[in-house]
Amino acid sequence: MVVMPKKNAKWRICVDFKKLNKATKKDNYLLPFFDEVLNIIIRYEAYSFLDGYSGYHQIFITPKNRYKTTF
Repeated sequence: MVVMPKKNAKWRICVDFKKLNKATKKDNYLLPFFDEVLNIIIRYEAYSFLDGYSGYHQIFITPKNRYKTTF
């Protein structure tokens, strides 16, 4: 962590996540780009937030690994 001055004389805390990103397992279920989503939903009359939310968050986890997902 590094504390840096901002243009308005206030302070900003900066964090370098490069090492953390290298150590993190990559996500097999990448989110699509926004323009791809728009191309898919453009033909529908209505589209809700819940439709987009459930598309990514309904990834099933095996029972033996569920304990790893709790905080």
